[in-house]
Amino acid sequence: MINTLKKIFGLGPKVDYKELIKNGAQIIDVRTSGEYASGHIKGSLNIPLNSISANVKKIKKDTPLITCCASGMRSASAKATLKAIGYKDVYNGGGWMSLNLKLHK
Repeated sequence: MINTLKKIFGLGPKVDYKELIKNGAQIIDVRTSGEYASGHIKGSLNIPLNSISANVKKIKKDTPLITCCASGMRSASAKATLKAIGYKDVYNGGGWMSLNLKLHK
């Protein structure tokens, strides 16, 4: 049960998000457009969770993806959705503010 929860929420081995970005990863912010407008990670792509499936053409398949949201719940769902439709290299970055801090340490 614990391993399943860790897998769902992306709480496995520590991910080097800076390295992923350096190697071309795309950040997908799955908050609403209003939330995104109030603050976001520079260079991130805003695709609200409820429209992920409809907007897959905007998301490169051969690029590592990092999902983020406000707390990590929606980004976990987005990661699962993207994996289910064939994206291989997807990471749950959790809340956008904490991810932003990790990227700028």
